Amino acid sequence: MSPAIRASDTPFAVDVEAGKTYWWCACGRSKSQPFCDGSHKGSEFEPIAWQAAESKQMWFCGCKGTANAPFCDGSHKKS
Repeated sequence: MSPAIRASDTPFAVDVEAGKTYWWCACGRSKSQPFCDGSHKGSEFEPIAWQAAESKQMWFCGCKGTANAPFCDGSHKKS
């Protein structure tokens, strides 16, 4: 598997809404970061679905290197 494109050197702060499903971009190609816009088509990547249990701010990974997808785990600081 080829590596994802690093979309950002920092995570994306998003105010999520309870009950809403979010599709996190795993490939790094989306122009709608941190969410999928379909740019992964034709690659080995697929977006990751996540549903918010409550309304609050969440930090979505921007470097695409997280081990806790779709959320930031600090991987952007290591590479």
